[in-house]
This record gives sequence, C-alpha cells and structure tokens, in this order.
Amino acid sequence: MEILTADFFQRALTGGLLIGLTAPLIGIFLVLRRLSMIGDTLAHVTIAGVALGFLIEVYPIGVGLVFAVVASFAIEKLRKAYKGYAELSIAVIMAGGVALASLFFTLGMGYNNDVVSYLFGSIYTLDTTDLYVVGAVTIVVVAIISVFFKEMFLLTFEEDAASVSGLPVKLLNLLITVMTALVVSTAIKIVGALLVSALLTIPAACSLLIARSFKTSVIFSVVIAEIAVVAGLMTAGIWNLAPGATIVLLLIAMLILTLIGKKGFSA
Repeated sequence: MEILTADFFQRALTGGLLIGLTAPLIGIFLVLRRLSMIGDTLAHVTIAGVALGFLIEVYPIGVGLVFAVVASFAIEKLRKAYKGYAELSIAVIMAGGVALASLFFTLGMGYNNDVVSYLFGSIYTLDTTDLYVVGAVTIVVVAIISVFFKEMFLLTFEEDAASVSGLPVKLLNLLITVMTALVVSTAIKIVGALLVSALLTIPAACSLLIARSFKTSVIFSVVIAEIAVVAGLMTAGIWNLAPGATIVLLLIAMLILTLIGKKGFSA
C-alpha cells in the first residue's frame, strides 16, 4: 500500500484523472457522430511524432502533439473532399501515421524501447512537464466544450440543421477533431496508443445504455472513466499490473455489467 503515497503514483493519479475527464468528454461526440476510429488514427500519428521526438532529441509528447494536430487538419480536409466517404480520411491518415512511425523506428534503432513504452502506456513515468501539458489540454478542452456545448450538440445530431441555422459548422468540426488530437496525444503516455481509443469510446458506450438525455450521458461517461482510472491505478499499483491495460479491462468489465444490467432491467 506504500505505493499509493509515492510521488510517482500521485503524478500518475493526477494525470489519469485529467485524461479521465477529457477523453470521455470528447469521446461522446465522436461515438454519436460515428467517428470512434479517429482515436486510433490520431494515436498512430502521435506515435510517429513521438518516434521523431526521440530521434531529434526534442520533447516526444510535444512533437507527437504537433503531429496529431496537423493530422486533424488533414482529416478535415479529406472529409470535405470525400463527403460521402468520411471514413476514408481516417483510413488514409492512419496509413500515413503507421508508415511514418515505421520509418522513424528504422532510423532510430536505439530509441525503439522508449517509443514502444508509448504503445502500451507508461503512466508511472509522468513528470511535472507532462502534467502541465495534460493540465493545459484539459483546460482548453473543457473550456471549448463549455462554451460551444449547445452548438456541438446540434452538430452531433443534425449537422445539416446546424448549417442551415447559421452555425460555423466547418469551425466546429475542426474544433472537435483538433480537441481529439490534443487528448489522444497527451493520453498515449497514460494508457498507450494501442488502448487510448478505449478511453474515448467505452465510457460513452456505457453511458448511452443508461442515460436518458445527452447531458446525463456526458456526465455518466466522465464518471465511469474516472472510476475506471482510479480503480485501475490502485489495482495495478497494489498487484504490480500494467496500469493502462488494467484501466481498459476495468472499462470493458463495466460495459459488460452495464449490458447485463440493462438486459435484466429490460426483461
């Protein structure tokens, strides 16, 4: 139990709680807009940026964040070019991210072990700089969603109506994609690039089963994510397990229990 009072665990808990707020907050919009896979895409692009960061000896998460934001702009450009095939933009950018990551892996053989840690998460290695970056992203995401909540709600359920009513649809779409890039790029050190989409989507999947309104679904998704983060970190810390994987497995367990409870209630 001594691990629970250790400095590195406190930093991990702080970072986890912040991502546990922002990931489901943006994830609920992605799920409802059928853009769940965008998290995986931006995670792969971020890994390419992290690999380049190690290669040129520049703050890896910072470089990954830049890569993710640039990729978010590219996704929106491609979505406009292929309006009837929105998922195509995600596939193209993911392919580019994987290709760049492979290239940088080849060029930086000595850094591969460091980069691989970002694939599965290394939350216990969070430092003060990482927390400042995650904190800044949290402030930005929460502020934007608070200001544009009604507009994003309309955009999510009726994009054509949002456009007709005069809302800046292009700007709002870009904001959602950029916020996703910011969240994903800061979350990969916490849960890992291979698992980050779970934190975006599973809390939303749980909340949509039990919530009766959009607002309550947003609240439930955040609460579910925070419970999984705290319980996952404590379980991983006590039993010496992989924290990112433990958090995601707890989320999956919560989804299964929600499905069972929903089925039993409906019956």
